Amino acid sequence: MPNLENLRKQAKLYVRWHRDGHHPVAAQIRAVLPRFKDLTDRQILDRDFKLSDAQELVARQSGFESWQALKTGVQAMTDTAHAIAAKPDLTQVEAQLFVADIEASCAFFMSKLGFEVVFTYGEPPFYGQVKRDNARLNLRRVCEPVFVGDIREREQLLAASMTVGSAAELRQLFLQYQSAGVDFQQTLKQEPWGARTFIVRDPHGNLLLFAGPAGVALPGRATGVVHPQR
Repeated sequence: MPNLENLRKQAKLYVRWHRDGHHPVAAQIRAVLPRFKDLTDRQILDRDFKLSDAQELVARQSGFESWQALKTGVQAMTDTAHAIAAKPDLTQVEAQLFVADIEASCAFFMSKLGFEVVFTYGEPPFYGQVKRDNARLNLRRVCEPVFVGDIREREQLLAASMTVGSAAELRQLFLQYQSAGVDFQQTLKQEPWGARTFIVRDPHGNLLLFAGPAGVALPGRATGVVHPQR
């Protein structure tokens, strides 16, 4: 983002270069300021070149018609930057799965879970991404076990949690995956905290939780989908 004080210094530097007869600055003046476009370097350097001229030169180089317009624009950008910095807005989160084979993993997500490949990177690929609707999963190839023993399944350490908007959608998704021959770590069940969930195990052992609301809420019972870490 432009800094107004630095732009002021740049304008003063142009004035000094013009006064010292610096030919490269004459070329810049001729290219940017219309009133100088038909003059030679010598003619430009022989003419008066005030600070206001140099400020106009800086402004036009920055995409503004005048120094005043540049000052207004820089202030607006500064105000916007301060507003953004005051409250950053996190727009998306993506889980990362560790897999032994990117191509095999992409094939599983496409054929079994209805995802599509966003990209793969490397030859052979060592990184990639798959998505379904608003759910995105990053795939990272690793050549050694990430977890010790059976702790992942024993403690149900989830690699990702994905949600749908209704109990009907969740059941439909479960039946689709069941028909596709997906390996389930946990079939469709009602959780004590009010959600319905099932867990898919991918070919590399990653546990993927799918969740949705239980259905019609009873009076006084929360319906939000929360996934306590087991």
